[in-house]
Amino acid sequence: MEGPQQRRVGVLLSHVTGSSQQSSQLGVLSENVASSPQLLLKGKVAIITGSGQGLGAAAAKLFAQQGARLMVTDLDAAKADQVAAEIRSQGGEAISLAGDVTAEDFPARCVKATVDAFGTIDILINNAGFTWDGMIHKITPKQWDAMLAVHCTAPFRLIQAAAPVMRDAAKKELDERGEATQRCIINVSSTSGTHGNAGQANYSTAKAGVVGLTKTVAREWGAFNIRCNAIAYGFIATRLTADKGSSTISVGGQQVKLGIPGGEAMASAAAEMLIPLKRIGTPEEAAGAMLLLASPYASFISGQTLEVTGGAYI
Repeated sequence: MEGPQQRRVGVLLSHVTGSSQQSSQLGVLSENVASSPQLLLKGKVAIITGSGQGLGAAAAKLFAQQGARLMVTDLDAAKADQVAAEIRSQGGEAISLAGDVTAEDFPARCVKATVDAFGTIDILINNAGFTWDGMIHKITPKQWDAMLAVHCTAPFRLIQAAAPVMRDAAKKELDERGEATQRCIINVSSTSGTHGNAGQANYSTAKAGVVGLTKTVAREWGAFNIRCNAIAYGFIATRLTADKGSSTISVGGQQVKLGIPGGEAMASAAAEMLIPLKRIGTPEEAAGAMLLLASPYASFISGQTLEVTGGAYI
């Protein structure tokens, strides 16, 4: 009688040899896509951190439109509640959770609340983050540590907390039926992480770390049909590219000014020179990239960093 380990090896080999098992999986994928062309995420459960505003909110709304059930999380409770309420008012399913992603108890609270409400987690998007800029010779230890905490440690902890519901659940599925449900993780990086940026040594280092984390998860969890990709955004119209100081975030009791000098006017001027599409991106366009990588059409894309830049850096 074939044991769990033999079945698991057989599934892995099928991905290479194109066996009937693989054909069956591809047939199911094609059937799912064909039967719900307008609902790419029907029945899927997604956590999107930092989804009370900006591109995170745009992604939450888009995913809900595509049939996903959402956990909306944000540092600002009112904003998270508002996005979740808007999704429900449109006939979707969403709950909200306020919290700081860098808090040690946040990952466990987030995972538990999601599973209690929806029973599982299919999609995890580590989107929450902010900038705290400074030239290399002026960056303080607090600035440095804050960027690593929110962009590297927080995603790592949340992925680890989700392991029982994603990796372990997939392992059980492989043991019981020889195939695992398709799941995915998307980590938000930045072109500052892939190309570097003056005045952002801390942010660039942290966002480069996101790429390394992404590739490692893809390698370790790929056998469980869990894909992991990163998105490196360029200029997107959010509070991080708005006028410097137009919004702030509290870090350890200190108010940090977000944005860039000159705001969107400066970004637009830079776009004219550097971006082939001659404009900055919208939150909705940024959300579209997330949907692309979360959809069944990306079933063989893993370990990649997708640059969403309007053609910059080519």
